[in-house]
Amino acid sequence: MRFQDAQPQPGSRRRKRRIGRGISAGQGASGGFGMRGQKSRSGRPTRPGFEGGQNPLYRRLPKLKHFPIVNRRLYTTINVARLNTLPANSVVTVASLLEAGILTTAKYPLKVLGDGELSVKLEVHAAAFSGSARAKIEAAGGVCVDAVVTDSE
Repeated sequence: MRFQDAQPQPGSRRRKRRIGRGISAGQGASGGFGMRGQKSRSGRPTRPGFEGGQNPLYRRLPKLKHFPIVNRRLYTTINVARLNTLPANSVVTVASLLEAGILTTAKYPLKVLGDGELSVKLEVHAAAFSGSARAKIEAAGGVCVDAVVTDSE
């Protein structure tokens, strides 16, 4: 047996309905689509999810509350005020903060936030800085170094 010899079982396939071909065809005149309206017109079906011009559900939902951001970035955060306890001219990384006992865990990359004041000159290596944190570190004479974040972190 070849592929082209394959045939459906007798009686398993029905013939196609011929819509709008006269009264004897059984689906003449309005063709079973009623009298008037959008659903009776040619090219009739609206696209899936169409709600008559109203903003459809699939576009409405993400604008509502309580929808999580897909693939959002998570950070281990620390404020600049917590960095005041470190000695001057030291290099601040996630590992050094864990060693100093300022951080207890570091599951995610480090982000430095700008709450508080900083009076110590530091070289801070972090994945992200808030604008105010970067300004405060540089105002104290320090340096902000953007650490490269990999997806494995």
